[in-house]
Amino acid sequence: MTDASLPERLVKSRQRVADHGEVFTPSWLVDDMLNLVKNETARIDSRFLEPACGSGNFLVAVLARKLAAVEARHGRSDFEKRHYALFALMCVYGIELLPDNAAECRANLREVFEVYLGAAPGDEWSRSAEAVLAANIVQGDALKMTDSAGEPITFPEWGYVGKGRYQRRDFHFENLAQRSTATAGLFSMFEEHEIFTPVRSYPPLTVKDLAA
Repeated sequence: MTDASLPERLVKSRQRVADHGEVFTPSWLVDDMLNLVKNETARIDSRFLEPACGSGNFLVAVLARKLAAVEARHGRSDFEKRHYALFALMCVYGIELLPDNAAECRANLREVFEVYLGAAPGDEWSRSAEAVLAANIVQGDALKMTDSAGEPITFPEWGYVGKGRYQRRDFHFENLAQRSTATAGLFSMFEEHEIFTPVRSYPPLTVKDLAA
């Protein structure tokens, strides 16, 4: 995370701008844009995908708003607060072409999560967040819809089913993108007979399972 007292760095190098068109969005513009969908940013379960996430300027701001909603709704119960905070993290997704940016994005999001929960780096909650971010923040090409290995990008659909358990189903990004053009979002409700079936489904997962 950057020091708020320092001016924002919007360009890492001129060469990266020339090679990749890399310019980061200033925080004031991020806030203005998110205010346009303010109701969605205040929903814990709304899902946000940034297809060129950089080091996470948009996603960090989205997560901060979601965690504020967690605090307002579940702050009185430490159990619910922690599990819904992880669910909020599960609902942010990113694709980034450059590996250093993807790593920074994961680290920045994890730090916001850890600070909110008062979790120590490396503890069970931090490790579970790391596992979620490894799946949700993909190094790859959003236009080609492939990851750094040239394989189709796959994203997990996470759900919190209560009592400390999460469900996970994985879908190919290409299929989700096709579906999102005709529905309300990437992960709208799927019917069993539909063509957009998961490429993998998991048994119910706990924080301990994710941290393992």
